[in-house]
Amino acid sequence: MPPSLFLLSIPTTTPEHTKKTNTMKFTILSILAFITVAMSAAQPQKAVIISYPNDTPDSIIDQAKDAVLAAGGVITHEYKLIKGFAAKASAKVLDTVQTMGNDYHAVIEEDQMVSVVGGKSS
Repeated sequence: MPPSLFLLSIPTTTPEHTKKTNTMKFTILSILAFITVAMSAAQPQKAVIISYPNDTPDSIIDQAKDAVLAAGGVITHEYKLIKGFAAKASAKVLDTVQTMGNDYHAVIEEDQMVSVVGGKSS
């Protein structure tokens, strides 16, 4: 039997084909960038502190943190003296966390700077 002969075919690209390919890549990347911007703009994130009563099980707090992270939020601080954490999250996931913590009365408040101004006490 004679040995088989395989021919390697190397496709050639024309300048027109290269231009179409580059245009298509640019279009796809532009669409993906637009979708990313639109999704992040659709759900602005708030900086909040979420706290619970001392008798709240750790599993409830862990569920709340997991929900924030799953929705694209960020845990910015985990408190040790109180049961709670600080986060940046969308209003939608904060509603979910509030509902999850109904049995334990989760308190969600805006995280903000607090200052004390000296003065006379009455």
